[in-house]
Order: sequence, then C-alpha cells, then structure tokens
Amino acid sequence: MSSNEVPTREVARRVFAEEFNDASYTFKESEDERAPVYLLLPTGEKANRIFLVGTLTEKDDVGEDNEYWRGRIVDPTGTFFVYAGQYQPEAASMLRDLEPPAYVAVVGKPRTYETDDGNVNVSVRPESISVVDAATRDRWVVETAERTLERIETFDDEGNEYARMAREEYELPTDRYQSAAVSALQSLDESGGDELGSDEIGGDTASPEPDA
Repeated sequence: MSSNEVPTREVARRVFAEEFNDASYTFKESEDERAPVYLLLPTGEKANRIFLVGTLTEKDDVGEDNEYWRGRIVDPTGTFFVYAGQYQPEAASMLRDLEPPAYVAVVGKPRTYETDDGNVNVSVRPESISVVDAATRDRWVVETAERTLERIETFDDEGNEYARMAREEYELPTDRYQSAAVSALQSLDESGGDELGSDEIGGDTASPEPDA
C-alpha cells in the first residue's frame, strides 16, 4: 500500500451551505509557495477541502472559448455553486452529462472571489462529482449536523486557535449554525424520503463567479 499521497491530502470537511457561504477568510500556515490555502469556517475549523451532498438543480456552460461548467447544488440550508473546466475534466464531464435534478456528492476545494464592491463570494472547485441516492444524502445531512454541532461545542475551548481566528475575522454568532443544523435534521423528518426537486428550500446565498 502506497503511503506517499496520504499525508498530503487534507481532510474534506463536512459543512452546510449556510456556513460555507458565510466564510470569506483564507490563510496559509506556512510561507511555502505550495502550502495549502485554508478557508476559515465561522464555527472554528480550517478547510482546504470540503465534502457536500445535495441536489443538483441547475447546470450551465458559462465558458467562452472553452467549456466551463457551473452547477447549483442545494442542501437543506442553502446553495453551493461548483465550477469545473478544463483543469477538472472528470468533474466537468459529469456536469455536462448530468440532467438535473439529481442527488450528487462532491469533494472539492473552496475558492474565494472578491467582487468589485469588496464582497467575498465563495464557490467549490470540484475534484470529484458522483451521483448518489436519497439515503446517502440523508446520511450526509445527519453527519454534517453532528460535525457542525461538535465544532460549536468546542468553539469556546481555550486553545482552540481556529475558533479564536473565527471570532476575530467574523462577527457571526455560532447559534445561527446550530439552528441551521437542527433545521436540516428536521427537514429529513418532514420530507420522509426521496423527493427530488423539493430540496430547494435554501436561497442563493452565494453569487456566481464571473464567467470564465
């Protein structure tokens, strides 16, 4: 078993769209040019990669000279935007071939973009996109709620450096993410199973990047 790649791959963090779209601060932990760039989550965690599952509700080729696919994926709390082009050929191919609505699982890297008015929008550059079923989506909601609540529980712990950074960078109360996690769990009880197309209960909380 090769161990070359394992130490260099960052853990893909589970995060709901509401928290992800509130994140805007990125940082490195090393001066090395190739050091990973982290997105600071408001609940006090760093994320170089994220793992999300939701409903692909729209897809568009927003490229000019080359294909550049934008996908809109919703979870019970809001909307993720994913962008894939020539440097993400497998993910771009999936977006090209998929027909919304469809449940999808995405592993990818956060990308931030500063608009002309100084706001910071965040999107996902997918490493992989796969079609999943409703049960997988539901498990992701449950486990993401658990991870979110765990981060909130340790937010005030002494020595939690990422929580300290979050307090400095964001003026956002963590109880909003606790409420989002609870609401996401309640949505599973209310939906009662597979109902593609009805997950669109989150608004467009992130603006798309400019067309490539």
